Amino acid sequence: MKKFFKVTILASAVSLLAACGQETPEAPAAKVTDIKTYSEDQQAAYAIGSIVARNLVAPLKRQEELGAPLDKDIIVQGITDALNESTQLSDEELQAVLKSYDEKMNTLSTDAARIEGEKLEAEAASFFAENGKKEGITTTDSGLQYEVLTAGEGELASPDDTVTVHYTGTLLDGSVFDSSVERGEPATFALNRVIPGWTEGVSLMNVGSKYKLYIPSELGYGAQGAGADIPPNSTLVFEVELIEIAGQ
Repeated sequence: MKKFFKVTILASAVSLLAACGQETPEAPAAKVTDIKTYSEDQQAAYAIGSIVARNLVAPLKRQEELGAPLDKDIIVQGITDALNESTQLSDEELQAVLKSYDEKMNTLSTDAARIEGEKLEAEAASFFAENGKKEGITTTDSGLQYEVLTAGEGELASPDDTVTVHYTGTLLDGSVFDSSVERGEPATFALNRVIPGWTEGVSLMNVGSKYKLYIPSELGYGAQGAGADIPPNSTLVFEVELIEIAGQ
């Protein structure tokens, strides 16, 4: 699943210009195919060039995905001109061009995120409609769906409890974004301090139970998402085992 973020070409360019502003060792008189044959200063020059280019790879790929690719040959020309102190644009012109392009990329990125969010909403609506028809799936008034994998016989949790659980959280495509099981250590938290889908879902469980919770976006992280792993409007699927309730 694609994860959208605002691309700041201006920041990349400033980083590039800062790197180029360092004292640059002389380049080899003739092209050498084996970097290990370079002198120490020449290897340093090569390393600086490599780092500058690597800093541009990710934003350039992202710009291409958004339909606004940049000509790499012209980028190289700009670097070469700057190193030779023959830049064809003034500092004011450079800043103006980069600012305009940055605004363009932010608009494209925002539009792409909106389209992806609408796609996820449609997928979620279809998923919950079909999933709710399956045997063993219960749908609550809030839209939360759950399946009892193991029925426990201990105390019933309440929304004000602090609980200890083992869990694995995935997106609809099956990608894992968080798992206490993988970490090998259960998690303890207050049920009134987590997403609404967790508060409601775990409050249905007895100690010793294991449930599968299907949490719609509005009961999860909504249109904001959560970090790089949970995009906006994501449906969350959790397998949760209630180990204990604090004080009981």
